[in-house]
Amino acid sequence: MINIIVALPKADDARNMKNILVKSGFQVSGICTTGAQAISQADGLHGGIVVCSYKLADMLYSELQELLPDGFEMLLMASQRLLSECYGNNIVCLSMPLKVNDLVDTVNMMMENMERRRRKARLQPKVRSVEDEATIREAKEVLMERNHMTEDEAHKYLQKCSMDSGTNIVETAQMVLSMMRE
Repeated sequence: MINIIVALPKADDARNMKNILVKSGFQVSGICTTGAQAISQADGLHGGIVVCSYKLADMLYSELQELLPDGFEMLLMASQRLLSECYGNNIVCLSMPLKVNDLVDTVNMMMENMERRRRKARLQPKVRSVEDEATIREAKEVLMERNHMTEDEAHKYLQKCSMDSGTNIVETAQMVLSMMRE
């Protein structure tokens, strides 16, 4: 589930927004009246959406966006006049007065996009560092020399041990090397 933080200057407005979102099936992690509170809450989470107004007690939306940790997107709610200067900053905007259906649809759209990007990122092959590649190569060479394996057999052995032990292949290669050096 993607976390939502509501950051509005008036506590009553923030509570009302939270209630609307919760009734619509969203998980709201917290409500804030300042940008500093929103950043503090966001630091403890792994991404999400910050629903905020143009101006908070201590900063503008643009400052908040710059200070948010990676993985957070912003849904800005403001008058149409203020929104005209906000477009193009990787911020999703909703004009006030707000319609509940527009809010729910927009948050749904943002969540689906975030989830799609997460799935796509998970499917991307992980890029190993040069050191990690060298460790794997060295472990395969040791296995090939000592156990008379082909490179393919050594690699499959490392993969199987990695899956069996629940560690990644680099950690498995490091274990093989430490065991063979003893």
